[in-house]
Parts: sequence; C-alpha cells; structure tokens
Amino acid sequence: MRFDIVTLFPDCFTSVLSSGLLAKALAKQIAQVNLVNPRDFTNDKHRKVDDEPYGGGVGMLMKPEPIFAAVESLPILPQREVILMSPQGQTINQPLLRELATNYNQLVVICGHYEGVDERVLHLVTREVSLGDFILTGGEIPAMALLNGVVRLLPGTVAKVESLTAESFEEGLLDYPQYTRPANFRGWKVPDVLLSGNHAAIAQWRYEQQIQRTSDRRPDLLEKWQREKEDKGDKEDK
Repeated sequence: MRFDIVTLFPDCFTSVLSSGLLAKALAKQIAQVNLVNPRDFTNDKHRKVDDEPYGGGVGMLMKPEPIFAAVESLPILPQREVILMSPQGQTINQPLLRELATNYNQLVVICGHYEGVDERVLHLVTREVSLGDFILTGGEIPAMALLNGVVRLLPGTVAKVESLTAESFEEGLLDYPQYTRPANFRGWKVPDVLLSGNHAAIAQWRYEQQIQRTSDRRPDLLEKWQREKEDKGDKEDK
C-alpha cells in the first residue's frame, strides 16, 4: 500500500518510519510512505503556506493552493482515499483501520496546521478523520496513528496473523488480561486457570474476563456488543 503524507513537518515522521514494525514493513515493501511538503509548491520567496482568514478571527489558515498542488503532483492509484486529519472528522477506530487496510491501495493523508485549512481543500478530500475529541497543534500525530494502525493490518506486517484478531475491539470487546513469567511477582500470582493446561477452561475464562473488563471500563462498548449479538440471534432465528 502507498501512503502519501502531505505535511509541513516531514521530519516528524523520521523516527516513526525507522522504528519497529513500520520500519520492517517498509523494508519488506509491504507499504511505501512518501512525504510531501506543501512549502515545495509555493511560488513566493518566503514559501508562504498560510494567511489570515476572511471575515477576521484568531490565527492563520493553511492556503488552498499549496495543498492542491501537492496532492495533484501525486500519482493516482486505483482505490485511492484522500484523507484530511481534522478534529471534525470520523473518529479512528478498529473497523475504520480495517476498512482502509482492506479496500484501498493508496492513502493520501493531509495534515492540517495552524487554525485549520481553507474550506475549499475539502473538494480534494474523500474523508475526514480525527484522533478524538481534542485539539493538537497539527495533524502529524493523528496521521502517525492512522499510518501505524493501517500498516500493522497489512498482510505480512505482523508475523502471527491470529494475534490481530485476538485483541481489543476486534470482536467488539476489550482484550482479556494477559500474563507471562514469572508466575509469582511480588505476591501477584498468575490465575491458576492459565497454568492448568486446560484450553477449554482457559478460553472460557478469557471470554468471561473480556465481558467483565468491557463492563468495567467501557460499558458503552458492552451495550453495543450485546445489542449486536441480540440482533444477530434474531436474524438466525428467522
């Protein structure tokens, strides 16, 4: 998959792209990341990419011309999505990441800055995406989160494919508690069932823990999971 990141601060991505699974995915050519700076598409000596908003207001807006020129300089692959990282967008979640990883082979990601972008940039955009209901100084950190979340789902990035399905949010519930050696650390013991070797009992314990943990930490998710489970049962009965 090809990622084109339109950003005023390409250096922000240096460490992210050279570390961990992302670096391995790039080395194996599972993903390709191209960083594009809108300043390279300006026509004035100051490489100006922002200006004051019409009608007054606090702060500056990113101008449309450099962003349009940056995006239009890119190749257009089939199944391309142009994403604006924006606090007004769709919140990133696991279904969204899986949709992007499955249905697209090019993601163009525009990182906003200052007070945002000129509204006309939305004519380029096919989707707005947000990291959550809060404001950051720019779209780079949300873009890194999106990039990481999508790339790890691409075939070949994670060695054990089953680990992608046995984790929080994949089945609508939070993940179950997990333990490793030692079996007793400072008096905190690993649950006996995990040491029993009884795989059916372990599976049942993990399932119960998922429900309990989701109830304790994310009752909204549990309610949604129960509702979807009931709807599925109703359909199967018909």
